[in-house]
Amino acid sequence: MSKKIGLHIGGRRFDVDVEENFALFLEKKMALDFNVGGNNDLKTLLQAYIRKNHELYQQEQTIELLLKKLEE
Repeated sequence: MSKKIGLHIGGRRFDVDVEENFALFLEKKMALDFNVGGNNDLKTLLQAYIRKNHELYQQEQTIELLLKKLEE
């Protein structure tokens, strides 16, 4: 089952349909990065994008380190 999640960016509303289980996770994470009840500017969107990519980078570094340890 899917759920619709919406966000206002630059005065426009954007809606996406995601799986219900993922929607619960996404709503919590979006609340940390955005004003979910109001409008967000493009700078806020860019900052959130960079923050999430930095988190992904750190996770990949950690995974690579763990894989190297397992290979030893």
